[in-house]
Formats: sequence, structure tokens, C-alpha cells
Amino acid sequence: MNVKWLGHSCFLITDSNGVRVLTDPYAPETGRRLHDIEADIVTVSHHHFDHDYVAAARGDFAVFDREGKYERKGVIIEGFKTHHDAERGKRRGDNIAFKLTMDSISVLHCGDLGHVLDDDAAQRIGRVDVLLVPIGGTFTIDYAQAREVANKLGPKVVIPMHFKTPKSAINALDGLENFISHVANCAIHRLNQSEASLYPNSLGDDRVLVLDTDEGEE
Repeated sequence: MNVKWLGHSCFLITDSNGVRVLTDPYAPETGRRLHDIEADIVTVSHHHFDHDYVAAARGDFAVFDREGKYERKGVIIEGFKTHHDAERGKRRGDNIAFKLTMDSISVLHCGDLGHVLDDDAAQRIGRVDVLLVPIGGTFTIDYAQAREVANKLGPKVVIPMHFKTPKSAINALDGLENFISHVANCAIHRLNQSEASLYPNSLGDDRVLVLDTDEGEE
């Protein structure tokens, strides 16, 4: 499996058969521009401009934006209803966390998760090998709550997302360093590239992968 971070909460995840999943594509108002991304599956955690810009995708793709269990081209897609805030969606609405099972690896994309998962939610989600989790605060959980979510789910690999980067126009987000300090006891790998290849037998334990998205377009 190849995981490429395209910025914000957007990843292009490709399995060994070449099936491509695009998560939460964002509009140009974020300060970055996505376009002509070939995809087979597009997941949308909620319908805000920085997560549902499906116009960026190309190809014969299917869009998933609600809870439930689905299958497309060998990929298992499970949507779990969560909330965009800590008040059960009263402020910002609901959010769908999508679990993707590809190449025998389960990846949970949290979307704009706005609260720490309770035990019931963690049990419903089940096994998570790779956690894509927001850390920027303000609109989502913050760096400390992201660690709590990781502790609940027990992933082998955590990849932070939805934080302030030099090319982001969303200034209210926290940067990366508070999260890094908070997970200092984990194996932290800062990659000077936007993508990583992951294999079931080499995921390790308690690893944090920091992907670099600033090689992309303005």
C-alpha cells in the first residue's frame, strides 16, 4: 500500500492492485490546489469546502459520504458516524470516519473528528493498523486529544493531518510541534517526502510517520 498526503485531510491511498482511494479532497480556498487526481473511490467525511471538493477527482470513481459498509474493487469501506465537535454535532454537524481495508491493512481516516472517541465507538470501529488523525485543534480535536484517540484504537502507525503548514491558508490551525512533543515516547519518523509504502509485516508498533506535503502546488 502506498499512502500519499496531498495536504490538509486529503490522501491518495493506492493498493497493490492499483486501486486508488482519494480522501476528503479540498477546494482552492484552502490555499492549495488539487486537480485531475485519478481515483476509483472518493471518501467525503462531511460537506465543507475543505473536505468535499470532488471536482478534483478524475476517472470512473464512486463517492462515499455516509455511514455503512461497502465494497468496491476489492476495497472494504466502512463509514462510522462521529461528530465535528464535542457537542454531538450541535455546532458543526456530523462527521464520518472511514475505515479502509486494503492489502490486509486497515486504515482509519478520521475526517474532521471533533471529540475523543468513547469506548463504544472504538469497539464499533475495531482493529485499526494505520490512523490518519487531525491534530490542528480549533475545528477538530487537538494534539493531546489525537493521542487519546490513538490510545483508544491502538494503531501500529499514526499519521498526523489537518494541521498548519506553510502553504495552508487556514491560520487557525495549530502546527506540528506540539503533537510531536506529546508523542515523544513513540518512534517518530519525519519523511522528507509526501508518501510512504506500508506493508502488513513491517508496520511495527507505536510509530508516527510525518509526511511532508509542501512539495505540491501553491
